[in-house]
Amino acid sequence: MVDMNRVIDQVVREKGIEREVLIDALEQALVTAARKKMGNRNLEAHFDEATGNINIYEYMTVMDEVEDSYTQIGLDEAREKYDPDCEVGDELGIPVDSSDWSRITAQVAKQVIIQKVREAERDIIYTEFIDRKGEVINGIVQRIEKGDIIVNLGRTDASLPYSEQIRSENYRQGDRIRALLLKVQKESRGPQLVLSRTHPDFVKKLFEIEVPEIREGVVEIMGCAREPGERAKIAVRSHDSDVDPQGACIGMRGSRVRGVMQELRGERIDVIVWDESPATYGANALSPAQISRAMIDEEQNAMTIIVPEDQLSLAIGRRGQNVKLAARLMGWKLDIISEEESKKREAQRRKMMDLPGMDPFKIAKVARIDIHSLGDFEDASPELLIELLDIDADGVKALKAAAKELYEQELIAATGGEEAEQKAQDETAAEADTAAEPETVSEEE
Repeated sequence: MVDMNRVIDQVVREKGIEREVLIDALEQALVTAARKKMGNRNLEAHFDEATGNINIYEYMTVMDEVEDSYTQIGLDEAREKYDPDCEVGDELGIPVDSSDWSRITAQVAKQVIIQKVREAERDIIYTEFIDRKGEVINGIVQRIEKGDIIVNLGRTDASLPYSEQIRSENYRQGDRIRALLLKVQKESRGPQLVLSRTHPDFVKKLFEIEVPEIREGVVEIMGCAREPGERAKIAVRSHDSDVDPQGACIGMRGSRVRGVMQELRGERIDVIVWDESPATYGANALSPAQISRAMIDEEQNAMTIIVPEDQLSLAIGRRGQNVKLAARLMGWKLDIISEEESKKREAQRRKMMDLPGMDPFKIAKVARIDIHSLGDFEDASPELLIELLDIDADGVKALKAAAKELYEQELIAATGGEEAEQKAQDETAAEADTAAEPETVSEEE
């Protein structure tokens, strides 16, 4: 056998594999090769540290009468050839002569060794990166496959799937890239590393890199919501009354937040102050819009926020982006309305008190399913009304009928009788047209 000590030492140095792991792989490889040659026998391999050889032994049971020559050996033969002191029932390890093994058998051993080395390398890579999950990773774009970016991390590659890429960004081979290590999956082909540049935690980690107060635990990030590539909101709090969390994250003349924005290719970031009061937190989350007041339904994690008329579009944002990010940041349902709309809803709530069985508590309940006026009852789901108001189907019919009647009266009052007057005018005009028609005389006359 070849002296394997030098081979083992070289592989340990170059691959970083533990010596014991590699020796075990070699022993298993040679047992596999021996079984290819000798059949499925009870074989074991043992590495000899002194000689650097790996010796193979076939284990056989000592018997008075041999019934299976592959697994048993006679007592006389065992004492004569191997161990004079052995007894019936003992297991003897008999050295296997491998000098006549073919080149094919050696190749089998080599392939098994290579496979074991690969598995050991994969385990090392998995162990290294599983502890780095959630960190920001630096790499170089290797290639692009079906929209996914393959990133070289040095010892291994990672994938930045299309779904985790910012749409406005473009990368080419050789570009440097930073991303969040989102997943480390152990699979048969080796560890699969998945990166992300769209995950909210990527923004959190970038702030952690830029802001010492966050790394030190003085400032804590309480939440983050993103529209990747466009806008993000991050909520922060301070554990030290002398440290302004918003100022710490923004930095002198915006230097710190600008560093994060540059990494995100210009994604706008709003840094807001977290507050344990939902109303205050909601007001901060809707920044830069100014709010007048808020009505809170803590049971449903819902909030109606009233803003001045000139702040309505700012509070909602382009394509509803501002309110969507604020709602996602808080984990609440936010309904933004103007002062004028708030007054209308208050007037409608007073009128709802005239409906059968309604009270302020029930009026607040139907508001959860967007019933804010008498007219909204018509299209409301009967099943939801039964569930919310604890009434039966007949009660729902009576409620809807009463709401419809009051709504029609409201319309008539709002128009000041104009519809009735117009109808009377139309009828008078129709009568005049009829009187003006010429009389028709039949031919018989």
